[in-house]
Amino acid sequence: MAAEPTQRMTGTDRREQILNVAATEFAQLGLHGVSAEVIARKAGITHAYVFRIFGTKKQLFLEVVRNAFASMADNLKHAAGKDSGLKALSAMGERYNDSVKDQTLLLLQLQAFAACGDPEVREAVQESFGSLWQVVIDITRLDAVQIKTFMAFGMLLNTNAALATRDLDTDWARQATTRIHADRLFQHINSEANQ
Repeated sequence: MAAEPTQRMTGTDRREQILNVAATEFAQLGLHGVSAEVIARKAGITHAYVFRIFGTKKQLFLEVVRNAFASMADNLKHAAGKDSGLKALSAMGERYNDSVKDQTLLLLQLQAFAACGDPEVREAVQESFGSLWQVVIDITRLDAVQIKTFMAFGMLLNTNAALATRDLDTDWARQATTRIHADRLFQHINSEANQ
């Protein structure tokens, strides 16, 4: 029986494939925990091809990190829809909480923060995190303390993803994964109440 002919990928499709493989690997192992050779092998290409497309492993990591933050921002925008204020924040909180099911985005954020000892990485992560923060401000138009608290809860969700708290049967894990009702909680958290 003849083998099925394989269809050649376009450059765009191949690039996307490499980014997807790299996202999974970097989310689990970080910038320094995985080699370009491993990413290339899992993508079914040579590591020279990875370097030809992205230049360096760090540049590949930075693109993956930027994409992760941009994807999270898009998810939050989509969740909020046309809403603003606490209604938007509540919808965005639900979406962020649902991200724990697909840990890659959240773990990539943690790996990005962990790699900030490198000034080039730090600059890219500052820009990406700042853009995510600005999306929340632009959509909700809420008080800075409310935004800060929302983002802090988001970082707890990132930590929960790394610790796989949903898989633990302990009091602290249940407490750490308890859902909050942003529309109720955040109306009491604002600059005026926290001077």
